[in-house]
Amino acid sequence: MNPAQSRPETVTVERKGHVLLMGLDRPAKRNAFTRDMLSELAAAYGLLEADDDLWCGVLFAHGDHFTGGLDMVDVGAELATGDFPLPEGGRDPWRLDGPWTKPVVAAAQGWVMTLGIELLLAADIRVASRDARFTQYEIRRGIYPFGGATFRFPQQASWGNAMRWVLTGEEFDVAEAHRIGLVQEVTDDGPAAVARATEIAGLIAEKSAPLGVRTALRSAHLAQEHGDRAAIERLRPDIAQLLTTADGAEGIQSFVERRDAVFTGR
Repeated sequence: MNPAQSRPETVTVERKGHVLLMGLDRPAKRNAFTRDMLSELAAAYGLLEADDDLWCGVLFAHGDHFTGGLDMVDVGAELATGDFPLPEGGRDPWRLDGPWTKPVVAAAQGWVMTLGIELLLAADIRVASRDARFTQYEIRRGIYPFGGATFRFPQQASWGNAMRWVLTGEEFDVAEAHRIGLVQEVTDDGPAAVARATEIAGLIAEKSAPLGVRTALRSAHLAQEHGDRAAIERLRPDIAQLLTTADGAEGIQSFVERRDAVFTGR
């Protein structure tokens, strides 16, 4: 048997209708990321983006902890060279190789360290359990966050709130994460966080027009990366284009008939 084939998977992938569930699965090591684990998550994100039948993703973790960050013993060489090769068809696990067209809802529990915070920042909606503990610890290991926290954290939590944790490496709790907008909802425990994240993703996949979701995400990212004016210039052309689609016609017809729309992504 090929050694690569006998290696246990560290990221589970499951389809649930139009939702792709992606689970970090190295619980004995607090889901610390190895090179293989990064590659498997990249492949899962690649599947989410490439498959037109997938309309939303859920990122979660098996076990008591979301992630302890990077397994430095395993990934040290890549850190030294700055080279993190992606598998064929894979997408950057930190979602830094945009554009991205499918939303991701993340659920976190227990330790959410370093890379874990950046995975949450890369998601669009975040849910966390009451026992979640966060730390952007890189600064205490002689490096700095290189997965997007240096710009996404200030964008989403404000400059002072982000620098408070990025520059000190101190631990903070879920109440603080909720206060600064790192997470949008708090649940009683980890399973409840996963269930709620899956529920939110299901609402997006079952009730929201997939082409409308993609266009809304593109508009938000355009404004963030190139300013409001760039997004404003696309508003009316985009809505006109959406109204020419089958989903656009279905949306109007469902309004006339006072019923829920049934979207097909076309």
